[in-house]
Amino acid sequence: MTPPNGKQREIDSALITRAAGLSRFARRLLAAQPDLLPPSAVAFAFSAEEMRAQLAAADTSSDALLMRALRELRKRVILRIIVRDLNGLATLNEVMTTVTALADLAIGTSVAHLERELEPQYGKPIGQEDGRPQILHVVAMGKLGGAELNVSSDIDLVFVYADDGETAGARPLSNHEFFIRMARRLIAILNEMTADGYVFRVDMRLRPLGSDGPLAVSFGMLENYFVTQGREWERYAWIKARVVCGDRAGELADLVRPFVFRRHLDYSAFESMRGLHQEIRREVERRDILDNIKLGPGGIREVEFIAQLFQLVRGGHEAPLRQPPTLKILPLLAERNLLPPAAVQELTAAYVFLRNLEHRLQYLDDKQTQALPAPDEDQALIAAATGHADFAALRAELDIHRANVTRQFENIFATTDNDVHPLAPLWHVEGTADRHAMLRELGYADPAHVLERIAAFRDSSRVRQMPQASHARMEHLVPQVIAAVAANRNPDATLERMLTLLESISRREAYLALLLQFPDAIRRGARLASASPWAAHYLSRHPILLDELLDVRSLHTPPVWPQLQAQLRSRLDQAGDGSEAQMDALRHFKHAQTLHLLAQDLAGELPLEKLSDHLSALADLILAEVLRIAWRGIRTRHREEPLFCIIAYGKLGGKELGYASDLDLIFLYDDAAPEAPENYARLAQRINHWLTSVTAAGALYETDLRLRPDGASGLLVSPIAGFAEYQRSQAWVWEHQALTRARAVAGDMAIGRRFDEVRAEFLCSPRERTALRDEVVTMRETMLAAHPNASGQFDIKHDRGGLIDVEFIVQFLILGYANQHAALIGNIGNLALLKLAAGLGLIGTDDAQAAHDAYRRFRKLQHALRLQGDKYARVDAATLGAESAAVKKLWDAVMKDAPARP
Repeated sequence: MTPPNGKQREIDSALITRAAGLSRFARRLLAAQPDLLPPSAVAFAFSAEEMRAQLAAADTSSDALLMRALRELRKRVILRIIVRDLNGLATLNEVMTTVTALADLAIGTSVAHLERELEPQYGKPIGQEDGRPQILHVVAMGKLGGAELNVSSDIDLVFVYADDGETAGARPLSNHEFFIRMARRLIAILNEMTADGYVFRVDMRLRPLGSDGPLAVSFGMLENYFVTQGREWERYAWIKARVVCGDRAGELADLVRPFVFRRHLDYSAFESMRGLHQEIRREVERRDILDNIKLGPGGIREVEFIAQLFQLVRGGHEAPLRQPPTLKILPLLAERNLLPPAAVQELTAAYVFLRNLEHRLQYLDDKQTQALPAPDEDQALIAAATGHADFAALRAELDIHRANVTRQFENIFATTDNDVHPLAPLWHVEGTADRHAMLRELGYADPAHVLERIAAFRDSSRVRQMPQASHARMEHLVPQVIAAVAANRNPDATLERMLTLLESISRREAYLALLLQFPDAIRRGARLASASPWAAHYLSRHPILLDELLDVRSLHTPPVWPQLQAQLRSRLDQAGDGSEAQMDALRHFKHAQTLHLLAQDLAGELPLEKLSDHLSALADLILAEVLRIAWRGIRTRHREEPLFCIIAYGKLGGKELGYASDLDLIFLYDDAAPEAPENYARLAQRINHWLTSVTAAGALYETDLRLRPDGASGLLVSPIAGFAEYQRSQAWVWEHQALTRARAVAGDMAIGRRFDEVRAEFLCSPRERTALRDEVVTMRETMLAAHPNASGQFDIKHDRGGLIDVEFIVQFLILGYANQHAALIGNIGNLALLKLAAGLGLIGTDDAQAAHDAYRRFRKLQHALRLQGDKYARVDAATLGAESAAVKKLWDAVMKDAPARP
């Protein structure tokens, strides 16, 4: 620290004098100890390193000496904070982190001191389960846990130790008794008021069982408490838990996390948080402290409640939302579209203003207060300390911030309508209402059947066995669903689908709470269910997707795949390698993006070809991430990045993927390392496992790996050279047909380019067209025989004149003529290839256009039928008579005339 010149010393001294004029506490400190704050120190924040150095220089060999040293340090730290803050030299973050660092140091130093004091008397505590030495874990809660402590705050602590057992000394104690003795002395060191003051007031009421519970508990006792007695408000309190000292903080965090953060999206938190806030409001009114800037309307607590609500709801799925500090959570709410950016800006500005005001109230007399002062003198001091002309100006700005917080709070926590719904008689058996007339008026075609279905649902075992709270939610929910469904064109069928959805979530209280809290989700879900039985079934299988219906903007925003991949990668990395959480994160991501595309599709916003492009891009992205994390899980991996590539065939290879398409894949590598074959075989197995395993979140994709060399009997992974040799000497014509729609989708793209070269080599090889035609026709007949159709309807995919005929025509043209027209091997899709073939003179222009239009209509109709839940894409033959005839005509022209083409 460079000594200041005379002028600078005068400036620093003036800053101290100004601060003393605004803080009676600072004035008292300086009057008693004029040298407590050297002017030269004003320019610098009080760092944790400086605190440790000052404490190390003091005699702390006994409880009394340590208490004196800590209190002396607190005076120096708080005085410098006051001077810096009141002169605009310190930010809010500096104030909070400095006081937090002081508390952390005081706790850690005191625990280390008490270990030195107690262990010689009783011995070191030893765990009975693993024989390991035990250490007291001090868990900071509240503002200390969030590293946002204020200058005159209590510190909320919980004391925990890992395992029961006893000390290994001449006078053994149980670990429980040992740590309780340590806890009592620790509280006294920090909390006791002496001639030197105190360090921090200690509040232990957040421990299990509160004031009635033991001062220290084992990990096992804490876990049992959470499972058997933990209350909703304690989940809220433990969000900010942070281990200040202890050697097994990770284990403790793993124990706490399932209690605080649910695996599912926990929308029941709205109701519990709303109830907790109402209790606080009643207490504020009872005590007549509405002007309290922490607990009163629009105060600090309401901002914290908003942040913590989203943490409770979504923290189980989104690790960044588990961070304790409020000012780190608020911007995440805007980034993740959970709150509008303008709302977050208002809340952040209000929080900073309120916390700065809170500090100035406490600077007056070092009291833990958040109440606005009544005396004129104090009001004038606070106004000057906040930079306002007078207290009225301060009050005006305060009122604006509190009004903003209140508005945002009420927007988020608005109570759901608990009044009796006009359609409630449709749920209840008793009453005299004309239920049939009510349903007819709403537009239902068969009221009698609808009432039977509602009654069957109400009386089903799943509904009857619901807990009372969930049953009450369902009672309020069903009338809203009936009303929302009535706004659609097919209410009878849509209600059936929506009741199936409700049945699937009947035991998931959080999803019932979500729908009650956000009625727009009911309306959007009903629209999807009305448009598509498949969509309704998808929602029922993956009810977590109800959360995606809350924000219509993001639901209908076209995907930007690089951004989405970055988001997915971040979530996967936060979940931890090889964990079930990673599997679920992949599945939730895939299902969410599928729902977004489905909503845009049903709204007519996506042409089918564009939809297929997006679904294919989604699969490419998933494969890339699965490959990345699967390789990280190979313990014997011999290189940082695998020389390995995933090749897609079929629908994914041709970028014509549908919602439920499986993935035709092969795996190639180009690596001379001796470990390569075994490691890459393991990698392929892991990739397939990650794709196909069914977890609570479902599966990613079904896969078909039979297109690899030698099919199901061949090796799962092939070296690129071996793959090329197989194509050259052993591959059947049908395998070369499959190669027409193949591309590298993930992994090492140098191998992907080598694959493209091999593909080009064999697709462009000269072939005798008569023999080729016979092979293609024979394969087509084999496929036709494998899919008999006795329905009397036209099967869009399999029947003659359908989709497969067009695909075989294109494949024949590629294999027969690519040696002369290399452009044919471009992976541009069947529609573009038909036009290209016509442009090259290989097929007639009119025939090509007719088949092109037929193929497009086939795919659209097939897609529409799948969305309606049809098992087979079949229609009355007359519906597609002209299109089928056009395809058959082109088939005859190409297959019968193949050898004559140039």
